[in-house]
Amino acid sequence: MASDAHCHPYDLKKQYPGAETERREAGVSCAASSWNREQFEFHETLAAQAAADGAAPVALCFAVHPQLPRFDEPVCRESLALLHVLAAESRLRAVGETGFDLFDREYRDTEKIQEALFAEHLALAIASGLPLVLHVRKAMHKVFAYSRELKKVPAVVFHSYSGTLREGRDLVKRGVNAYFSFGTPICLNHRQAMEACSALPADRLLTETDCPYQPLRGKPFSRWSDIRTILETAAELRNQREGARITPGELEALTDRNFRTVFGTA
Repeated sequence: MASDAHCHPYDLKKQYPGAETERREAGVSCAASSWNREQFEFHETLAAQAAADGAAPVALCFAVHPQLPRFDEPVCRESLALLHVLAAESRLRAVGETGFDLFDREYRDTEKIQEALFAEHLALAIASGLPLVLHVRKAMHKVFAYSRELKKVPAVVFHSYSGTLREGRDLVKRGVNAYFSFGTPICLNHRQAMEACSALPADRLLTETDCPYQPLRGKPFSRWSDIRTILETAAELRNQREGARITPGELEALTDRNFRTVFGTA
C-alpha cells in the first residue's frame, strides 16, 4: 500500500471533487493536515468513513501553520485553542504542520510569533506523546536550536524536506527520531532534495504529495496518483548509489511501514 505523509484533502476537493474516490481506489494511506475547524471536521469525517468502509486510513493532523501569522493573528489564537482541545480528546495522530517559514521578508517579519507558536506546539507534542510534523523553509538553523527538545518527541516528520543530506544525518546523530518526507520536488530537479532522498537511511524515508500544492510540471495541482511518480523517482535516485538496488514496489512497502510506525495507523 502506498502512503502520503502530508496532504490537504479539504483543499484538494475544491479543485478535484473525485479526489477521495481516487485515493481509495489507489489504496493510499494519508496524513491529512488542517489548521482550522472546518478543515479538521472534513478530514475527521473522511477518516471515520474510511475506517467504516475498510479503506486506506486517514491520519488526522492539526496545527497553526507557520505562515498563518502573516495573514491572520486572531485565527492563530482560535486554531491554537482548538489544537489543545483536539489533543486532550485524543483526536489527533500528530501535531502539524508547525515550524518555521523564513522564505521572504514578510514571513521573516513574523519570526518571533512563529517561534512562540512552535514552542507551544512542541511542548504539546511532548506532553501528549504525539509526533510532530514540520514545515521548514530557510530555517533549518531554528530546528537545530531545538534539537534537545525534539529528542523528546516520538517522531519528527520533515514535510517536503528541503534541508541538506548532512543536516538530516546530523539530526539523527543528535538523537532526534527524524523522518524525511519527499514529494514532487525530487521529480522537478531540486538538487538538494534529490541528494537527501538518495542517501538518507531507508527507515527514515516517507513520501508525500502535499496535494494540491506541489504539482508536477504542467499539472494544475498535485493529487494521489502522483505518489507513483514520486516512488519511481525516489527509487531511481537511490539506485544511482553504488551497490544500491530497490524497486518502486519495495520502496512503497518500506515507506508505508515507516508511515504506519509514525502515525500509528493499522
